[in-house]
Amino acid sequence: MEFTTQLLYPIDQILLAVMIFSIMFGMGASLTIDDFKTVFRYPRGILIGFLSQFGLMPFFAYSLAVFFELPPAYAISIILIGCLPGGTTSNMFAYFARGSLALSIAMTTASTIMALLMMPILLEFYTVTFVQEISAELQAAGEAVEFVIPTLNIIASLLLVLIPVIAGMFLRYKSPEWAKTAEDTAGFMGIIVIIYLLGTAFVRHTNLLLQTPGEIYLSAIAVGLLGFFFGFWMSRIFKLSPIFQRAISLETGIQNGPIAFAIILLSFSEPYQSQMLWLAILYSTFIVISSSFITLYYRKVGKFDYEVYQNTQIHNRLFGDDYVSQYPKEYLPKRIANDPSQGSNPKQIR
Repeated sequence: MEFTTQLLYPIDQILLAVMIFSIMFGMGASLTIDDFKTVFRYPRGILIGFLSQFGLMPFFAYSLAVFFELPPAYAISIILIGCLPGGTTSNMFAYFARGSLALSIAMTTASTIMALLMMPILLEFYTVTFVQEISAELQAAGEAVEFVIPTLNIIASLLLVLIPVIAGMFLRYKSPEWAKTAEDTAGFMGIIVIIYLLGTAFVRHTNLLLQTPGEIYLSAIAVGLLGFFFGFWMSRIFKLSPIFQRAISLETGIQNGPIAFAIILLSFSEPYQSQMLWLAILYSTFIVISSSFITLYYRKVGKFDYEVYQNTQIHNRLFGDDYVSQYPKEYLPKRIANDPSQGSNPKQIR
């Protein structure tokens, strides 16, 4: 599918840059040193999340590209999305889904840092075939160049988006009150920009929406749904608590879309940039919709075990971390019967 009209205008690119900076700054403003310490409090959850984030997701993205026979640029874009770290959106949904917010934040923190190493490696590994296809197309068109994944540009893009994160953390260190304001403002600005970009896309590119092949829509939707499903079952197989299962599920399925926009805009050129960006826009649109439904479901089924978790937290504050909450026989459902307290202290797990 070729783009005969301009996908992004200068004002759109400026707004995208503002959105990326704002969201990453807000993410930094929400982080403290304790959040990094939390990574070490949940090593098993972080490890399983890491395997889901950088093991399952890139493989699923590659599988979708092959299964739907996506054109090379779209295939590289969906793989790029599969290799992304989690974002602050997943923290918000984890909170509303009655998942472990601490684990979600810890996973976001860890995956954002690990992306500097993992993304270039995974992209090089999974995109070889599609890079060769684009190179063949260029040579057939008489251009004596080869298409390559701009690894150094991608690393530079990741480092660039980490700058506002560090700035936000510094603000949080200096003034927690202003940091909270910045965090809330950044989220609001991000939503406004996304609504504007989507609204203008529907107005300007109605034909583009109608001409987009169904397999591209399905790929953009399916990559997130596969992340939710397998993130949940991966953590369940390893017998993590339900609140951790929900957090890992959402963290796996919800990728950091703003980083995808930054990498595509800074690392790729036309005619492939517009194609890659279009798929990233579709993913970002549908992931909000699917996440909302998944969150409502998790919130409903997790009501009881989350109340048990909160009860345990109160017991621990009153009687100490070593206290194990006792419940009547058969009071707890099977899914949490072997982990009745769901506390963070290993002694609490029977």
